[in-house]
Amino acid sequence: MAKPDVNVFLLDIEGTTTPISFVKDILFPYVKDNVQDYLIAHWEEDECKQDVYLLKKQAEEDSRQHRAGPVHCLDESVHTDEEKAIQEVVDNVLWQMAEDRKTTALKQLQGHMWRAAYAAGKIKGEVYEDVAPAIQTWRQLGMKVYIYSSGSVEAQKLLFANSTEGNLLDLFDGYFDTNIGAKVESKSYKRIAESIGCLPSNILFLTDLTREARAAEEAGVNVTVVVRPGNSELTEEEKSHFQLITSFNDLPLPNSA
Repeated sequence: MAKPDVNVFLLDIEGTTTPISFVKDILFPYVKDNVQDYLIAHWEEDECKQDVYLLKKQAEEDSRQHRAGPVHCLDESVHTDEEKAIQEVVDNVLWQMAEDRKTTALKQLQGHMWRAAYAAGKIKGEVYEDVAPAIQTWRQLGMKVYIYSSGSVEAQKLLFANSTEGNLLDLFDGYFDTNIGAKVESKSYKRIAESIGCLPSNILFLTDLTREARAAEEAGVNVTVVVRPGNSELTEEEKSHFQLITSFNDLPLPNSA
């Protein structure tokens, strides 16, 4: 049960507020199927150049770390073979996605692609039906609500602004992504508490992934694991260790602030 001093909710997205199927079957395939066309259309734009630059820096770091995979070595100052340069970026993006990497560079490009897709009406964000009503209740109780996802802050806002439930941005007090740190590192949750201006013990983190839950626990954050259709199976130890809910409506609420 949530502790009485909890007054901040920190929410994961995939498998927690949003069906895994939406991310895996709609968002990610859209990037895979359209990344080449997107790069061709936006290659000379400053935003795209910045995305490519970050991917290049990530690839250089991967090379130093001896990670296997396509290494993007584009010289930003010379565009002697644009088609080849674009293909290098495509290969790197597809490799990172196949490895389920969550680098800031990859997430930024994905976010920009999804923004264009939302604007064109090609995709619409999906959230579980219990999410918006529950958050409205929490806010009425004086709670603050934040999102923490490996997807970029922009991608998070796009999903909730263009959801099947309407524009939900007013439900959230702020957003965090991998710029604050990886979700499996305890120091990330300490940084979030510092950024919000509260103690880790004031936060309740809702996630479907136990490795994230353990990292949050190590930082002193309260944790509840959300069990949704399609989420990874939990071990018996995980079931006994963590508080589990299948809907936000099942969450025992702390006393109102």
